Amino acid sequence: MADDNVWATIDDLWTWLEANQAHPGREALLLRMLKLTEEVGEVAQAVIGATGQNPRKGTTHTWDDVQAELCDVALTALVALRTLTPDAREVFTTHLERVRERSLGPAS
Repeated sequence: MADDNVWATIDDLWTWLEANQAHPGREALLLRMLKLTEEVGEVAQAVIGATGQNPRKGTTHTWDDVQAELCDVALTALVALRTLTPDAREVFTTHLERVRERSLGPAS
């Protein structure tokens, strides 16, 4: 999926969530941010399940499940960012560039 399609989908998901929110205003904003914690917990659950770390349950997930949960975290974070600003794409791109430069040095 091209970059433009990713951000169009993020906007579509944000629009859908805004139209179907159960709580108004600041509460909706805070709940959308908390959704990230839920999704990260699902990553942890999938990792525990993929490694069989719960002896009572055994192996309950695959690494494909972990990948899917990580994608859910990324999508939820981008929708949360879109909730904070209509300029989510620019904010994310600028931040990504700062992290890239800090970690890898200036672009060649």
